Amino acid sequence: MIAKSRGGDTRPSAAEAGAGVLAGRAAVTRRRAAFRILTPYLFLAPGMLLYLAWMLYPLLYELYISFFDWNIMPGQTSAFVGLDNYVSVLRDATFWLSLRNTVGYTIVTVIGQVLLGLGVALLVHRVFVAKRLFRAIYYLPVVTSWVVVSFLFEYLFAAGPEGLINFILMNVLHVIDQPIRWISQAQSAWIVIYALGIWKGVGWAMVIFLAALQGIPNDLYEAAAIDGAGAWARFRRMTLPLIRRTTTFVIVALIIGGFQVFISVYLITGGGPLHRTEVLLSYMFDQSFNDLHFGTGAAISYILTLIIVAVSLWQLRLNRAANDLEY
Repeated sequence: MIAKSRGGDTRPSAAEAGAGVLAGRAAVTRRRAAFRILTPYLFLAPGMLLYLAWMLYPLLYELYISFFDWNIMPGQTSAFVGLDNYVSVLRDATFWLSLRNTVGYTIVTVIGQVLLGLGVALLVHRVFVAKRLFRAIYYLPVVTSWVVVSFLFEYLFAAGPEGLINFILMNVLHVIDQPIRWISQAQSAWIVIYALGIWKGVGWAMVIFLAALQGIPNDLYEAAAIDGAGAWARFRRMTLPLIRRTTTFVIVALIIGGFQVFISVYLITGGGPLHRTEVLLSYMFDQSFNDLHFGTGAAISYILTLIIVAVSLWQLRLNRAANDLEY
């Protein structure tokens, strides 16, 4: 309803003015709600764009390359070969050797890192003075570059008497008469690579296990001690079951990391001698960038991806089984 003023102007009634105010407030409320909904996506957008550009697109493009006899020369076409790259990889004896080496490296290093990581975590957990210092000391190798520690171990295990390990074995312990050619021989080279992998990852396993141990109430241990349970019984019947899920996570994460070993093998042995220390990623690198068989290298990378996906699914199954046992 429009009311006339003395001058003949029309003005909205009080009801219409109130309705207009309410409509304006509703519009502002809708804009604020839309802004609140869009704000998280605006913050996520830069990271998502980087992920699409640097992760997802290369993965899809690599899958595309794996179906071609890829030619990087300008003006040259790449022939479509379908699954031939995958078939040739699966028929290659060097691929199976590198797979066995990768599996062996994973088994040895995972067992070593889990046992030593849990042992160090138990020791640090019992320390009451300078606990942070000990935790930082053990974690220091984790944050050190793989390149740096690889060259360090290459120096420590140098073939001549200038190598620190050979010097200690010959001149301090007197257990050998001649220096050992650690890196030149496949069996001894694996000792160096295993030792580096275990030493590098013990600190990470220690931190994860230590966090799990600190989450166990001391009242449980005190009650078990009152009931007469010894240290070994408390560890076997209380500690291990209570950190079961953490142990599963650590094992699976280390398995995935073990299958991705590359830098230490590439820098210390280069996959030699005669591919005896070759692993999946070093073999993929050799096929792609030394022999320029990019399609074959892409096929190897996707076979490794399938293995890692299978391990991840196994982790989910183990976590589900652990939850069923817990509840």
